[in-house]
Amino acid sequence: MALLLNIHPVNPNQRHIDTVVDCLLSGGVIVYPTDTIYGLGCDIFQHKAVERIARIKQVDPAKAQLSFVCNDLSDLSKYTKSIGTPLYRLLKNYLPGPYTFILPASKEVPKILQTKKNTIGLRIPDNLITQTITRQLGHPILSASLPGEMVEEYTDPELIYENFKNLVDIVIDGGIGGMVPSTVIDCSKDEYEVVRMGAGEWEQ
Repeated sequence: MALLLNIHPVNPNQRHIDTVVDCLLSGGVIVYPTDTIYGLGCDIFQHKAVERIARIKQVDPAKAQLSFVCNDLSDLSKYTKSIGTPLYRLLKNYLPGPYTFILPASKEVPKILQTKKNTIGLRIPDNLITQTITRQLGHPILSASLPGEMVEEYTDPELIYENFKNLVDIVIDGGIGGMVPSTVIDCSKDEYEVVRMGAGEWEQ
């Protein structure tokens, strides 16, 4: 049975953050808030946890739309191939924020998460709880949307808890979540392409 952890969105309790990080490091799966919708997360280096998320979503890890939630842009440079100055400026301009950027993956991306396209989605949500967790963890967490179609059910942490308490280890209650996912921009080719228009404004 999962733990429902209430974490203050502006002043996260350090003991609760420790609990979440310990859970991630020991291969746990969490539901956590972002600056858009709540997501499923785990430590990117815990294979079994990645497989659990894939099972919850009923997808193959290599085919799933999974992205990394990073703490800052230095994480980006580790998990992507070298990016030029204009693209770096663009990322710096939009992040943290409600965007997922698809970029060429580097060899640092764990094998289980390497896709045929050899790209990775990267996010830095403008959410203090998530930023505190990733900073303390020291590397990104995997981010996946909650399975199913009922976006309305995924704004209220208590409803999320009812739906997922037997599938995950911790559900973080960081307040009511949004209903619109992040805007996804593919920057892995020369012409940047908006793959999904979401919460973020985009003018290219």
